[in-house]
Amino acid sequence: MRYDWVPWSASALVIGAMSLVFGSLLNPAPAGGSTSQTLRVVDQANGRYLAMAVMFFFASLTLTFGLPAVLSVFERRGRRLGLLGVAVFTIGTVGTCGYAMLQVFFRALVEIGALRGTELELVAKDAGLSMFLFTWIGGFYVGVLLIAIALFVARSVPRWVPALMVAFVAVFPFTSQLGRVGTAAQVLALAVAFTGIAMAAVTGDTQRLPAREPAF
Repeated sequence: MRYDWVPWSASALVIGAMSLVFGSLLNPAPAGGSTSQTLRVVDQANGRYLAMAVMFFFASLTLTFGLPAVLSVFERRGRRLGLLGVAVFTIGTVGTCGYAMLQVFFRALVEIGALRGTELELVAKDAGLSMFLFTWIGGFYVGVLLIAIALFVARSVPRWVPALMVAFVAVFPFTSQLGRVGTAAQVLALAVAFTGIAMAAVTGDTQRLPAREPAF
């Protein structure tokens, strides 16, 4: 790996994590809301819904660019498991882009009145759509968990970094009960953990660079 790219990748990782937080905060739909509630909220706050999709799209790009920084903290121990975790997590980051595009398309259908409550329930039960969503969500959460385990093994970052990542995954079954603020707090924990990884990557990168010759 060219280590001179690591600081840029670490910056992208932090920006992507914060974009996820902003996207979660912008989500106007209530967690666990009914179909009619979702349609009404999207219809009344379509601008905010579009902004949420833009933030998720931006998060997908920047998190993908930030993955080399994650790999850079696995120099000795945990490298294979870390590589596997990053590979699985890539499914989640790329899938986030597809999810953002899906939200834009859904907003357009609601705005022109092409979707009603019954139609939305039928769409949500589509096997192809469900497979995409489960693959995206599974890749994201399983990837985070694998990276966290690899970080525990590698011991290249403070212990609180993988602990926050495990906490992010652990509360997933209770996402519908967390509400909007709770979901944002969950994503914020992941953002703080990614910031810790970025700091460790940059610190390690500066230690690997050879010392420059004095100018005089």
